[in-house]
Amino acid sequence: MAHTHAPPQDFGSGRQSIPLRTLIMLRWWAVTGQLSALLVAQYVLGLSLAFGMCYFFVGLSIISNVTAYFIFPENKRLSQRQTLLVVLFDMLQLSVLLYLTGGLHNPFSILIVGPVTVSASALTAGSTIFLGGAAILITSLLTRFYMPLTTQTGERLFIPDLFLFGNWVAILIAVVFLGVYSRRIVSEMYAMSEALQATQMALAREQKLTDLGGVVAAAAHELGTPLATIKLTSAELAEELDDHPELRDDALLIREQADRCRDILRSMGRAGKDDLHLRRAPLSALLEEAAEPHLNRGKDIRFEIVADIAHEGAQPTVLRRPEVIHGLRNLIQNAVDFSRNRVWIDSEWTDRTITVRIMDDGRGYPQHFLGRIGEPFIRRRAPRPDPQRPEYEGMGLGLFIAKTLLERSGADLTFANGSDDLRKKEAYAERTGAFVEVSWPRGSLETDDQRGRQSLGDNQLIQG
Repeated sequence: MAHTHAPPQDFGSGRQSIPLRTLIMLRWWAVTGQLSALLVAQYVLGLSLAFGMCYFFVGLSIISNVTAYFIFPENKRLSQRQTLLVVLFDMLQLSVLLYLTGGLHNPFSILIVGPVTVSASALTAGSTIFLGGAAILITSLLTRFYMPLTTQTGERLFIPDLFLFGNWVAILIAVVFLGVYSRRIVSEMYAMSEALQATQMALAREQKLTDLGGVVAAAAHELGTPLATIKLTSAELAEELDDHPELRDDALLIREQADRCRDILRSMGRAGKDDLHLRRAPLSALLEEAAEPHLNRGKDIRFEIVADIAHEGAQPTVLRRPEVIHGLRNLIQNAVDFSRNRVWIDSEWTDRTITVRIMDDGRGYPQHFLGRIGEPFIRRRAPRPDPQRPEYEGMGLGLFIAKTLLERSGADLTFANGSDDLRKKEAYAERTGAFVEVSWPRGSLETDDQRGRQSLGDNQLIQG
């Protein structure tokens, strides 16, 4: 079967391609600002600058923008190298304009930070470091090499050396800080987007499995009557064909195969007379279904109902929501993966809440990791590899998917280590590993007919 999902991206090494139209739009805004500043300097402030050269280099940006607009299609997306060249061109063009208009004495020199910020948001770390280094080098050169700002009377405009040094330091800090800050924010946004996409894929898969189970069960129910008819008819034929052994053997074979079909259908889905059975289940059955893939992995999984809560009424019947099943299954898998021998799945309920606790006897979560559980793409930072799974290098995506899906169903999740507060209780002395508590309001998990105590209705009479 072909894989239907894309491999996870390496957020530390690259970014998605950038639409050319986005860069063209940003460059038009930059060109408009540059032309406005030059016109104000020439006709309002009366400065004497090399305006011809300035308009020439602004014109280069205009020509490149117009050329890109007419040559490339509107849906053109630039590669990493192409985007780097465009951003580098803009930085050099801005540098030349600053050289012609006073260097760091020009208050617009802070705009040299712009290309670095764009790179941090869209390009690789290597490209961002390269552009950041180029910006620092250009800024340093502009402190010594530039054409001074001059009025029409010949007066030179400049700032004291102390302020010039301050501008240089401020731009260097801005390049480093804004570059790191922008890259960190955008990296987290990309990681969250990728993790949410994985969550949607997991939920869609669980929904398909749930729907498939319903289809199989419905097929088993609908095919029950024809198979029973075939079995009855073949039995009658076998009795009437005692004088024809070969034909009698064929009739018995038909009966045998009908029984086999019935057994296959029963093993593929749950039998039932109403599809409501497929959409809801007792809380304990839901937990067993979530844990089913991990029951035969060599760990002892124990299901318990907390005794002192049992007086709160009969066990609630809950909706078999795919996000709840898949979320609990991920939490149980995590407990089984890192437990030594045993996993406990406790359930309890009150008039207002339904609570599930998943505990194990493993080493628990690393203390520095507890505050960040539920964030995607967090690599394990244990001081040494897990001896039970030396090849394992978790990314936190499973817990993120579980947390996201369960919170979508209305649950509140708490992560802790059992040794933090459970060792003091004799009944919980062994539960020293990871501790997860999932709590729902009954209204968000329980079926409406369970609260109203409505029945499924009478079975239909068989007519024939």
